[in-house]
Amino acid sequence: MDEQDPPSASAPRVSVSHHEGRDEVPLLLGEKICSNYQDISFICPFTPPGTGPIKGTLTITNYRLYFRPHHAKEHPVILDLPLGFVSRVDKVGGARTPGDNYGLEIFCKDIRNLRFALTKADQGGHPRRPIFEALTANAFPLSHDSQLFAFTYKEQCGSSSSNGWAVYDQTEELKRLGLPNESWTISKINEKYQLCDTYPAILGLPSMTSQEELQEVARFRSKARIPVLSWIHPESLATITRCAQPLVGLNKRSREDERHIQNIMDANAQSHRIYIYDARPKVNADANRLKGGGYESEDNYQNVEFVFLDIQNIHVMRESLRKVKDMCFPVIDDARWLSNLEATGWLNHVKMILAGAVKIADKVENHKTSVVVHCSDGWDRTPQLTALAMMLLDSHYRTLKGFQVLIEKEWLSFGHKFAQRAGHGDDKHNDADRSPVFLQFIDCVWQVMQQFPNAFEFNEYLLCVVLDHLYSCLFGTFLCNSDKERKDLKVVQQTQSLWSFINSKQKSLFLNPMYCKPLDSRVALFPIASIRYMKFWKSYYCRWNPRMRPQDSVHLRHAQLLNLRDQLQAKVEVLNDELGKKNGGNQQQQQQAPPNRRAEQPLSTRFEALSINI
Repeated sequence: MDEQDPPSASAPRVSVSHHEGRDEVPLLLGEKICSNYQDISFICPFTPPGTGPIKGTLTITNYRLYFRPHHAKEHPVILDLPLGFVSRVDKVGGARTPGDNYGLEIFCKDIRNLRFALTKADQGGHPRRPIFEALTANAFPLSHDSQLFAFTYKEQCGSSSSNGWAVYDQTEELKRLGLPNESWTISKINEKYQLCDTYPAILGLPSMTSQEELQEVARFRSKARIPVLSWIHPESLATITRCAQPLVGLNKRSREDERHIQNIMDANAQSHRIYIYDARPKVNADANRLKGGGYESEDNYQNVEFVFLDIQNIHVMRESLRKVKDMCFPVIDDARWLSNLEATGWLNHVKMILAGAVKIADKVENHKTSVVVHCSDGWDRTPQLTALAMMLLDSHYRTLKGFQVLIEKEWLSFGHKFAQRAGHGDDKHNDADRSPVFLQFIDCVWQVMQQFPNAFEFNEYLLCVVLDHLYSCLFGTFLCNSDKERKDLKVVQQTQSLWSFINSKQKSLFLNPMYCKPLDSRVALFPIASIRYMKFWKSYYCRWNPRMRPQDSVHLRHAQLLNLRDQLQAKVEVLNDELGKKNGGNQQQQQQAPPNRRAEQPLSTRFEALSINI
């Protein structure tokens, strides 16, 4: 069984898996077969030399490509690829091309390509054009006047108690953070998206800034993305606020925007300074000034310190991921592995994002100083930084549900352009707006998990599943570019949430058996953001290469550890009951004896505080 497809995960499947002894395509509710082709040859890059292509049946549905070999015992592999993963489909060879060089090549968004060799029609094979058209029509429905499969998928994921659309409520999350208080209010100024159409309807704003001033601030910020609250420290009240760049151009200023930043600073009585973190390199920010954008001047904004974090733009990141793909699939050059990895620049980019988040977390936690974070438009590098810093500062976001809330809040509600960055349903594979921004955030989360393996309730498999369904278009969670677009398309009413699936009976698949909640409560994490500590996430980027897979099943081991943990916890509860009865029977003796502080603690508390190595 493939590492990304554990045996107990009944559906939805999103990977290549070994043969399971079934001939039929495992259709989902709402899925239908569009075309079926016999005697298609799959050119597998991992078969032994001289083996030749694998002949089988290719089935194309409105959701997936499904290939099953004719001789399953000789070639025990099934291709099961959601068509949302497809970036482009190319025709290989022409009418006079000999042998296996005539066919189709499918380029995927998850670091792999699939190639099929076809027998030409004049030699008794299938015409290539109908296969090509069936693939492209179902892989790119929006480019063919159709709709994404998420709107057709009718299976109910989970129960009413695990309804994924109810995981995040804007008002409830702000109340969890302590709003409203004397300095911050829960505002409905954007209730109908009239102030900013890429922001959520409910915002956390300084009480001192009037609605009239907010209108002026919106005119001065790119895309009207004004500074609003992301997180507030429960003790110091230092805050993380996010926004887009100011439209200063060559020499503009806004008194209202300056007062708004001052109000954010004044809301924190612990510090009389405020830090503005610009995610961009300074040279890029200066270039934006020539286009009317730019950054805040320390001359105009009082008590402000300005820091550039030198994170590259979406185009640099897209090219870096392309190099990662070339390095990982289909052939891995062991002799040049380290030099090829360095040449991609990927780990350095990940390190710069993580280093920026650590700086923000340190300023808020240890210096009790409020920070403002922005990039150009505030929907790419900004959520990378704010979401990571919040996860480092607040243990709630390191739980299974809290992580879902973090993604819903900082990424989805604040308008990260998922549809454009992932290219949902369109055939524009060269679109300059495509970029692995969210993938880099998940990679950073994985990096923190490597340094603090006991601090997260969820495991690595959750991260892989989230990324798979970023592309699959099976669920409505990552569709569209903003809250407003999702409401206009009635995504909540017409599609299923990914969180419903994750929070259902499959939940145990995503839990970390080494999670120590008592040790993690209200503890800030400060990972070392040095290139020496950055690891390449081979189990994600190289997962389609059989040589890179672990020998044992991580999922099976996790299940065993979770079972062992439950058994130990049950024993602790039995011992606690016996201890309680014993204490009740010897109450008079205990009153006379000096108190034993350690004995007063429940066994469960002492047990959970131990670090257990298995």
